[in-house]
Amino acid sequence: MEKYDVIVIGGGLSGVAAAIAAAREGCRVLIIEKGNAFGGAAVNSLVNPFMPNSTKVNGKIIEFSQGIFAFIWDKLKERQAMNELSFLEEELKFLLNEMLCKANVDILFHAYLFAVDKDGRKIKSITVATKSGVICFEADYFIDATGDAMVAYLSGYPTLTGREKDNLCQPMTLCFRLGNVDVHRFFASKPRLDMEYKKALERGELINPRENILVFLTPIDNVLHFNTTRVVKLDPTNAKDITKAEIIARRQVFEIYEFMKKHADGLENSFLSATASEIGVRESRKIIGEYVLTQDDCKNCVKFADAIAACNYDIDIHNPEGSGTSHYYFPEGEFYTIPYRSLIPKDADNLLVAGRCISSDHEAQASYRIMPTVCTIGEAAGTAISLAVKNKTIVKNINVKELQKRLKENGAFIGL
Repeated sequence: MEKYDVIVIGGGLSGVAAAIAAAREGCRVLIIEKGNAFGGAAVNSLVNPFMPNSTKVNGKIIEFSQGIFAFIWDKLKERQAMNELSFLEEELKFLLNEMLCKANVDILFHAYLFAVDKDGRKIKSITVATKSGVICFEADYFIDATGDAMVAYLSGYPTLTGREKDNLCQPMTLCFRLGNVDVHRFFASKPRLDMEYKKALERGELINPRENILVFLTPIDNVLHFNTTRVVKLDPTNAKDITKAEIIARRQVFEIYEFMKKHADGLENSFLSATASEIGVRESRKIIGEYVLTQDDCKNCVKFADAIAACNYDIDIHNPEGSGTSHYYFPEGEFYTIPYRSLIPKDADNLLVAGRCISSDHEAQASYRIMPTVCTIGEAAGTAISLAVKNKTIVKNINVKELQKRLKENGAFIGL
């Protein structure tokens, strides 16, 4: 059985950042990804663009997602793979591969986690299903970057699915792209399209409960990106539910495409060029950690003494029950920080969690879940775990001041 200092499970932006951060501090690291590329929601679910995570102070823009995320951003810009906030997924896949290889991180694709061996408060090994059969890996420390808190859940650490009152999660969305669109004519007709869509929704003619059509420009001139399907009241961690969700969402894609061809201009020669290979999941399981980040913490712009990341993306809640999206926007110049304690599952000695499944309530998660922020959380997790490796201590007992110092030295913004 192969043994590592650190194993990262999940190859989204948080997992990639965690693996690179731990490796650059001298750890022997393995990253395990269930698919064939790194990038997580960005590549598997076509979640695009990067949502803004910045504010303005005295006329100066402060970007909160610095460090490894800023490096990714800059490299995509250099390769002309970005248009404002939108990016080319194939370029991102290649870039993340190269970053991990350069950091000497061991990589395993097409490996699906299904078992964890735990002794007391420590995880001893994980087991994955692969083309070669079942493989077990041992490590001194683990980082759960699965998005669904799979490692924590399989280890028996406490988790919560969805919102507290009824366990409903924010809706799932299957993103899709249209090619060969006359973009200018489409957007000129968008007000008419929105009006017709609203009427059709009121008449009950659509299976998609979303209240509007959400569309983005892409770096490709004649291609539009749609984040507009909505599947509600299904559990993203339930195998049967997520299967139903994929079927419903694909029906919604074709429904909305046919509807737009009737009521919008510029689609006469268009075609459905892509749907995501996986439905996008905004929310699923979250750990119950040493600290539960709350909506009040966010709205009060709390700056924690053990801060490891900063955020002010709005509290953006897509109605878990149907139509409607609520927003709470932070005042200009304000932000909150994310405490290190929210990365530590209760009673865990050698596991940290990174990404959208850290310890928080439903409302706080609706803000920090964006890709730029989860990337910074991943960088913090990887840096923290390297200190635990170095000092042979449990994750709860690392020197947080040293963690913050290392993060800042590597260009991260933590609000302190």
